Amino acid sequence: MQRKHVLALSLATAALASVAVYAQKGGPSKHEIIEAVSPDLPAAQSRQAAAQRKAKAMTASTGAVKAAAAPTVEDVYDVDSFKRNVTWLGLASAFINLSDTCPTDPDNPDELCQVLAPAPGFTSFNFEDAAHITLPGKSANSLLCYWFSPVLNVNYANFGATPTYGRLRYSPTLTIENPVLDDPALIDPTTGAPFGGQFLTSMTASESFVVPLDPGVNFTERTRDSAVCMAGFVSKRALTDNYGLTDAQAKEFFKQPTTIRLNVSGSAQNVGFASMVFGLRVVGDER
Repeated sequence: MQRKHVLALSLATAALASVAVYAQKGGPSKHEIIEAVSPDLPAAQSRQAAAQRKAKAMTASTGAVKAAAAPTVEDVYDVDSFKRNVTWLGLASAFINLSDTCPTDPDNPDELCQVLAPAPGFTSFNFEDAAHITLPGKSANSLLCYWFSPVLNVNYANFGATPTYGRLRYSPTLTIENPVLDDPALIDPTTGAPFGGQFLTSMTASESFVVPLDPGVNFTERTRDSAVCMAGFVSKRALTDNYGLTDAQAKEFFKQPTTIRLNVSGSAQNVGFASMVFGLRVVGDER
């Protein structure tokens, strides 16, 4: 038997394009939409505008030595965390099963489970607060970053008489809670409403598996990979540039306790069962 395994790490518009396959089942969830505006994606910068800003900064400097000593956004992008040590800030894991019956392990209170629709129907799943980490105030200086490590055991099966595909897709997002976001004057640009103490963001770590299945094919596959942050799921820069906080509010954000909640949504088709473990480790820049 020949089979092709397609694994795609979805980023921004690519994430929304992959959702189109499932549009007939109600369209993308808020978790999938939020990936397109994630602060984890570094903003595109015009080279000409960047060169002009850098030239202006050099001119305004009292001397070339002083200008060279302070890296600019054009030099390193994230100037707030430049040369700061990485500090470990906690670990959480989510355990999610897709099965014909739930729960699969009644003695495991941490297990989350979704009953699979009979093949070839689609099964959608959405688990809010599948795992969480609460950080004390002043845990980081200006940046919170993730290491996201899924471990998947998935059974693909085709008991029909014609070739088909096995599909599994998941989209992880994070709900970020912080007292600074309780200010009713602060408006979340992704919703147009007050933050209400929190906002939803993506880790740009969605995955989509598509496996061709000949009639009678039934096999189980294990995958293990990891994704790490780019610009970070929270940063001082993103709080001001993406979410409209003032510089003082962004600094205060990192002085306050922050709770990070992992949400996982997705869908499956022609899957006999799936056991998914999602490890979330958080790191930051040392104060």
